[in-house]
Amino acid sequence: MEISAQSVDDRLASLPDDVRDDLVLLDSKIVERMPQASRVLFEGKFWGGSDQKIIGYGEFRYTNSSGKDVDWFMVGLALQKSYISMYVNAVDDDGYALAKYKGRLGKVKTGSASISFKTVDDVNLDLLMELVSTAAKQLA
Repeated sequence: MEISAQSVDDRLASLPDDVRDDLVLLDSKIVERMPQASRVLFEGKFWGGSDQKIIGYGEFRYTNSSGKDVDWFMVGLALQKSYISMYVNAVDDDGYALAKYKGRLGKVKTGSASISFKTVDDVNLDLLMELVSTAAKQLA
């Protein structure tokens, strides 16, 4: 994935009416928790080969398993076909920070660093933003 020429605000404005408000709300809450973090749109092929547009907050560089340096985001926000995804790449000595929140975030599906839900009403927003704050502290 590469940083897109499209602005984050243009991406949010282009979203369908039925999901725009949820993503705008999440975006504003993430920015509130990560005020110093960069905010850019990543676009291209994501894991599994699907085309994605992900709003990334807080850029960092890491070396992937093939030895390539990759510019990535600490927190990501994306609209999928039928749900919203957030990616939180914060880690601690035990692995991804998300592990400590699993089972408490509401009506969501989680992976090692991903959280998916249909609407903002399905997720415990306070706990989700606590996790975002953990990511912001790691960037500092």
